[in-house]
Amino acid sequence: MQEHELWITALFNRFLAGPANRALDLFGLKVEDPAHPWANWMAMEILVFFICIVLFAALRRRMSVDKPGKVQHVFEVIYQFVGNSADEVGVQHSGRYVAYFGTLFIFILFCNLIGVIPTFESPTMFPMVPAGLAICTFAYYNFMGLKEQGVFGYLKHFAGPIWWLAPLMFPIEIVSHLARPLSLTIRLFANMFAGEQVTLAFLKLTFLIAPAIFMGLHVFVSLLQAYIFMLLTMIYVSSAVEHEH
Repeated sequence: MQEHELWITALFNRFLAGPANRALDLFGLKVEDPAHPWANWMAMEILVFFICIVLFAALRRRMSVDKPGKVQHVFEVIYQFVGNSADEVGVQHSGRYVAYFGTLFIFILFCNLIGVIPTFESPTMFPMVPAGLAICTFAYYNFMGLKEQGVFGYLKHFAGPIWWLAPLMFPIEIVSHLARPLSLTIRLFANMFAGEQVTLAFLKLTFLIAPAIFMGLHVFVSLLQAYIFMLLTMIYVSSAVEHEH
């Protein structure tokens, strides 16, 4: 059974079905309906991506040291918040990683909040989007750990504090690290999906007060889940790049 198609997804399928099918063919993938290769989560994620690009391109042109605007103030506060959070977590040389942390936080936040707008859906309520973000974080912190410490130094983290425990600790650490993308995916997806369903349920029952309350709750959950995802990423990066003493 095909999901309800949003108007923006319908536009993608109408004008960009051909390029999508050709891209899928390159990877040997097929869709059930070639006339509708675009899913809601794909269209919404691309929309959020372009919103971010346009917003920051416009912000960059208006940035000023002497007379910063309100939007610049907001993002400066976010930047300071992300940097302070990284320092509190204990990320060594946190300035090197703030760009990734901040990008992750803002992108997830926008993906979460766009579902509040009528006729739109949060792409993070579909498991594919949180899974993609979790895989990016998994690749990022492992790459940074290898870059900071080298292969041998990074692998020492998996061996545990005592050398003779290494045969036991190594497989445990491997399983623990492989479980992190799954944990990140389920946490973000489950919370956003549940929040969306609760809001829609009350929207069908009433038209103003109850939906407004749960939409406010949805905004709070959106902020909280974006922060938690970023915070866990900081913890993973901190453990990956720290040097043992």
